[in-house]
Amino acid sequence: MRSPRRRGLLVAIEGIDGAGKSTFSRALAAALRRRGWSVGLRHEPSDPMLGSLAQTASVADPWTGGVYFTLDRLLARVELVAQLERFDLVITDRSFYSTLAYQGSALSGALRARLARLQRSATVAPDRIVLLDLDAVSAVRRLSGRSTPRAPLERAATLRRVARAYRALARDRRWFRIDATLPTKPAVSLAVERLARSLPPVRRRAAGRPRRRRT
Repeated sequence: MRSPRRRGLLVAIEGIDGAGKSTFSRALAAALRRRGWSVGLRHEPSDPMLGSLAQTASVADPWTGGVYFTLDRLLARVELVAQLERFDLVITDRSFYSTLAYQGSALSGALRARLARLQRSATVAPDRIVLLDLDAVSAVRRLSGRSTPRAPLERAATLRRVARAYRALARDRRWFRIDATLPTKPAVSLAVERLARSLPPVRRRAAGRPRRRRT
């Protein structure tokens, strides 16, 4: 009789635009693979068109922007669940906490709570969340140095509000705050150390187990 498949752990990398989430996610995945984990990578939004609609709508109507992001997560849920069945650990560059920080922080209390309930019904909640903590001034400086135009939400006033929202969310014990001004290597080492202390050992990939396909 086959044993039930073990669901992998979901680790979300969060932070305001310019915090370095994509670079950090790839480096963290590489570091954990060296420690023997099988690791999958993903990012949000999954659908670029929905992501663009959400960004544009969020400027004038945060609720509608949040709903677009929620729809993107709902449509991507099947693939996320499949990754969690395939890997010991999946690292996601953003999760529903991005919507709670960006769109939720611009809504009234009742709408914010409703948006939070929508997130949890649409997708899988992360087991651990790493917050790359960066101030808005540094973020704008980094974003201004990019070759691509800044997105509608990549403005100093917005980023200040969102940074405050992230810090409030990070009071939860499942969150780790890491200074985003640190170079990538020491920041990743710090994250690996904290994750290794907090993740259940039973979910580690057994020694000698064949490596799984990576994405």
